[in-house]
Amino acid sequence: MTKTSAVPRGIRLNNPGNIKESPGDKTQWQGERATDDDPVFEEFVSPEAGIRALARILLGYQRRYGLNTVTGIITRWAPGCENDTGSYITHVASHLGVTPGQTIDVTNPEVMTDLVEAIIRHENGLQPYAREVILAGIAMGLGSA
Repeated sequence: MTKTSAVPRGIRLNNPGNIKESPGDKTQWQGERATDDDPVFEEFVSPEAGIRALARILLGYQRRYGLNTVTGIITRWAPGCENDTGSYITHVASHLGVTPGQTIDVTNPEVMTDLVEAIIRHENGLQPYAREVILAGIAMGLGSA
């Protein structure tokens, strides 16, 4: 993977969750790049900043929408109009060692870490980050208001 084009876009953009730009929303993520070269996906200054944003979204799903199962979270994260949501749910649930409908608590750092790692792997076909990078991004996400 030495060629830039061989690196998945989510990894190149430091956006391993492949968070899309919100049309019309001018709000900046903490750690968002000043340049906006990609017309579809957010771009971050570091993997930790992208992981922070991913964790913040997942926390919002639980807190604002009451989504506390892999099925609920992934159905919102990766809607069927753009993804094979069923296989995504199966992959993530398997990685977490839970059933798709089992309650999970994303405020638990261990659960969040496993969930983030599974999402990164599914979105990019690989999860290239050291555990410390994942944990740093999640700590930023869980520690922010």
